[in-house]
Amino acid sequence: MHRLTELLHKTGGKWGLSLFLVAAAALAHAEEPRLLASGSAGSALEAAKQLLHYLADGNIEAAARLSNAPRQRYELLRDYRTKVGEEEFRRVYGQYFHPENRLVAEYRLGSRRLLIWDLGEEAHHLVGQYYVEIEDGKFLLDDAPSEPRSRLRRVLQDYRRGKAPS
Repeated sequence: MHRLTELLHKTGGKWGLSLFLVAAAALAHAEEPRLLASGSAGSALEAAKQLLHYLADGNIEAAARLSNAPRQRYELLRDYRTKVGEEEFRRVYGQYFHPENRLVAEYRLGSRRLLIWDLGEEAHHLVGQYYVEIEDGKFLLDDAPSEPRSRLRRVLQDYRRGKAPS
């Protein structure tokens, strides 16, 4: 933003202000969630599949290591497995691999991703998973609260209402 202010002072007049407004609009647009094309570079889908395989196998230790908050994720998964039982736990996560259940959208907001799954056998229940890119092409489940994650949560809510950004 400092460079934009400097540019405004150097150019002066209405051109400086116009350049400033165009640059500010471009920055604001760059921070909007974007729909990723299926199979595009920068997708978190492979990380999601790995996580879901671990969960479908009941391997909560390995699944928790794929989170940016592994201890909290492990405790959450352990408590859920205790509540529903081992068989139901595996069934719930195994359903992501059934043919009627599929990924319907992936949104990108900076280094964060939202994957939206349509669990068709559950009356088309739309489920979101949040990931964060920690290095080029490597993703972890995003369990840390943040403004971008909150914005992606709103995208999921809008998607469920049929109003998702394109």
